[in-house]
Amino acid sequence: MRMLLALLLIAPTVPVAPAQADDPGWTGPLSTRGRYIVDATGQRFKLRSANWHGASGTSNGDGTHHAGEDSGRMPLGLDRAPISAIVDGFRQLGLNSVRLPFSNEMIHDTTPVADSAANPQLHGLTPLQVYDQVVTGLTGAGLAVVLNNHTTTTKWCCGVDGNERWNTAQSDQQWEDDWLFMARRYRDNPRVVGADLYNEVRRTVLDDPNWGLGDGHDWFAASQHAGDRILAEANPNLLIIVEGINWTGIPVDGFAHERPTLKPVRALSHTLVRSGKLVYSAHFYDYTGPNHSGATGIGETSDPRYRDLSPADLATVVNRDALYVAGEAGQHFTAPVWISEFGVDGHAAPGSPQRAWFENFVDLLVRADADFAYWPAVGWAETRAGNGWGLLFFDSSGHRSGLLDDPDWRSAAWQRLRGTTGRQGYVDPVPVRSMLGPDHGDFIASLRLRAEPDWDRGARKAACPDGQRLIGLSHKANRGLCTDTAGATAWTAYQVVTDERFVTRDWASGYTKFQCPDGGRMIGYAVRGAAMSSGLCANGQPVSADPGRTVWFDRGDNRPAGNPGGDFASGNYKGQCSDDEYVAGIAWTGRIGSSRTPDALLCRRS
Repeated sequence: MRMLLALLLIAPTVPVAPAQADDPGWTGPLSTRGRYIVDATGQRFKLRSANWHGASGTSNGDGTHHAGEDSGRMPLGLDRAPISAIVDGFRQLGLNSVRLPFSNEMIHDTTPVADSAANPQLHGLTPLQVYDQVVTGLTGAGLAVVLNNHTTTTKWCCGVDGNERWNTAQSDQQWEDDWLFMARRYRDNPRVVGADLYNEVRRTVLDDPNWGLGDGHDWFAASQHAGDRILAEANPNLLIIVEGINWTGIPVDGFAHERPTLKPVRALSHTLVRSGKLVYSAHFYDYTGPNHSGATGIGETSDPRYRDLSPADLATVVNRDALYVAGEAGQHFTAPVWISEFGVDGHAAPGSPQRAWFENFVDLLVRADADFAYWPAVGWAETRAGNGWGLLFFDSSGHRSGLLDDPDWRSAAWQRLRGTTGRQGYVDPVPVRSMLGPDHGDFIASLRLRAEPDWDRGARKAACPDGQRLIGLSHKANRGLCTDTAGATAWTAYQVVTDERFVTRDWASGYTKFQCPDGGRMIGYAVRGAAMSSGLCANGQPVSADPGRTVWFDRGDNRPAGNPGGDFASGNYKGQCSDDEYVAGIAWTGRIGSSRTPDALLCRRS
């Protein structure tokens, strides 16, 4: 039944391409260059965003709904003000983009939304068709839209309700299929720029999510797989936005617990099948903390919240847990970081920790020149007197209030944040370094090879993204490092090497060697357990006159000065060619009983 509904909804009933608008000053689609997001012309595009929620649900935990909101099935305010008026308010706030949450249930919900006198064109439309109208209104006004899978069911997060993980209330397959559907639906709209894969992945009562263990709770593997499928099968233009893990452990003193956010990325980062499409994200609120879930009541810890930290300690923690990903250039994990949720109650009392936290956090974002998205854009209350978190409010008569019309104490900080220009203009392309990690299965980052036969049947295979070549390996752990430095590695054919037939000199005496033929560059490898099984060579390159040098790494790291690319195999010895070299061969011990782990590389200059 789910598949039937999806098929019925594939053809949108309203336009999903952008309407005509004044020149917004940017051209989609977006991509990344190092820590920056850029538009199609290479100009920096800093996400200055807010969250327009409601389509993912705004109900309370008991199934009731907040006063003045439209049953939790469409973005807030549409029962009170025209789409164009709300979008115009966003532009006046200085936004250039909107994070637009949806639920998986929304996609398949065929019950029409309630009629709206403010938006009569929504009469008879399903929640998905209303979402289409909103996307069209936003992008037609020149704003970028990031699709955000916020919840599975249409309800407010964040209790133990089946919305903790992407697969607690549905299968991985259903989750991925819904993403492919949404990515295809807006493929022809270049201002729909991103797929924010899932909101605040956190623990259920019985289990934690993890980053790289290879089981059914592995958020790293799930987001890697879904992101690759979106780019390869549905929409190659989207940024793939991966939020860190929101919560693990039991939040009781004496038990291990924390908010990992993006800390695991340092040791294990994503390598998507299209380079320049990865963005990481994280959330921060004053009432949460690095070891505080943000909840109150019996069983919660006494650990400090972010509002309890000094400005210096807050900066240290936020950098350690998230912003380092953008702040450290040239690493395998370097990518833009989008703080896609932060916010505060506009009713916070003078001198309160909440006010101090917001001021300190905004200063931190300004100094870091960080991409951001405030939560929420539109408040759900009848007026701002009921709930002060929103930037804009609309009463039942359609009258608008909020920062634009009646500034509160947040206004100066908001103006400081939205007015900070930071890096502007054209961003030069930077070298890309990418990690390969066939820890639990194939890690094939090449679009070309996704369609190729199984080139080493039964082995776990790893391959660099198209345009990159292998530049480093670890002695154990099967990790690899790829790069596009010194020019792209274009290829028309590949060759699997499993023996020494192409070895022309004994560059690692006494060791078994895999070596590419002349004109070949290593772009991948395969392992069985911890043992080398084969090397993968891209052929058709100019033959190098350089005989090459041997880089040993069986007894310690052997890497270029500065360790470009970062620690791509934490706790293991690593060997790495220089940026102007390529891996032409791999040597390993071949004695009986040996582990067949890599011991040396043959590095050549082009």
